Amino acid sequence: MQLSVLGIILAGGKGTRLYPLTKERAKPAVPFGGKYRIVDFVLSNFINSGIFSIYVLTQFRSQSLLQHLSEGWQMGGLQKNQFIIPVPAQMRSSNESWYQGTSDAIHQNMNLIEQANPDVVAIFGADHIYRMNIGHMIDFHQKSNAICTVAAIPVEKHWASEFGVIETDNDNRIQAFHEKNPNAPAIPSRPDHVFASMGNYLFQTKALLDALHEDAADPQSSHDFGKDILPLLTKRGEAIYAYDFQTNRIPGEPANHEVYWRDVGTIDAYWEANMDLRAVNPGLNLYNRLWPLRTSSFPDPPAKFAFDDDGRRGEALDSIVSGGCILSGGRVKGSVMGRGVRVHTGAFVEDSVLMDNVDIGRHAKVRRAILDKNVRVAPGDTIGYDLDRDRQRGYTVTSTGIVVVEGVRSRVEIARLQV
Repeated sequence: MQLSVLGIILAGGKGTRLYPLTKERAKPAVPFGGKYRIVDFVLSNFINSGIFSIYVLTQFRSQSLLQHLSEGWQMGGLQKNQFIIPVPAQMRSSNESWYQGTSDAIHQNMNLIEQANPDVVAIFGADHIYRMNIGHMIDFHQKSNAICTVAAIPVEKHWASEFGVIETDNDNRIQAFHEKNPNAPAIPSRPDHVFASMGNYLFQTKALLDALHEDAADPQSSHDFGKDILPLLTKRGEAIYAYDFQTNRIPGEPANHEVYWRDVGTIDAYWEANMDLRAVNPGLNLYNRLWPLRTSSFPDPPAKFAFDDDGRRGEALDSIVSGGCILSGGRVKGSVMGRGVRVHTGAFVEDSVLMDNVDIGRHAKVRRAILDKNVRVAPGDTIGYDLDRDRQRGYTVTSTGIVVVEGVRSRVEIARLQV
């Protein structure tokens, strides 16, 4: 019997550690990889896995996310169980509050689960970069007779203090949870690794609803799955299992292909994940036609590389170049370029992420930087070469030297910069 699955995506986080990229948008709406948004990864995983009933729970700074969902993720079909519906926070709690935690977000929208009455509820976050065949996880969930299954990825034990760690027995049944504990127990068969929770859950519907009711009535709870609900169910001896993400297999990928998962919660992690895409054989394959990464489609013209003279050559090396870009005598190396980027004569961009409509003036130089949408770099200017000067100009500079230039929001601001 094929299980009915309802997907719920938690897309309401502030993403404060990604500031200023999250100054005007929610973390799931942050651009990634040239033409995508972070939320596209979980949505594509759901659709490619055959899960077509999806609610996206939003909250903070949601306009950019809502617009993206409207432009790229509208599903029209004859069947009423095929939809992607954004659900703004509606303050359905007794005290009419914003979501207090991950489980509270689901509790305030329990009516959606009760109306659908699925066999399984898939609750996934919207802020990670990865490919996942969720059907494989559902098969494990069903064979284990679990009331809940938690996606987990093995990481080296010295990273235990950075993650919520899952303690399991030899059958991957969860015994306990350890939050950022450097002494958390290792995987039984892998003494040098621990299971890190990916924050993705499958629940048997009745068990989920019962747990949500109980948690909501507990004034001592922080109303979070990882901190409250799952540890409580585990202590009771309920059948909760860890699904080893390393066993996941994607159609079109080699059997020995290593899985890829990145938590892009900080500016440095976000930059590094973008830089991963430059590899000849990247860990994250954007070119697998059997498991496409979907996003909004725009009528962009092809990318264009103009001029082939000494000192005036349009070229890009080890880079990703999106539609509508024009390299007009400028050079790009080891970078990721969004839609409609212009790089003018003599300009040089290296090891950087340029979002949509960035304009790099003549003979300007940019390295190890993230330029948000619509940023204009003046002719002859430099970014990433003098970090003290970059800080004085109000740019964000991380401890590793990544420079972030805040985006320009309005057409009026763009016009003023172009004068």
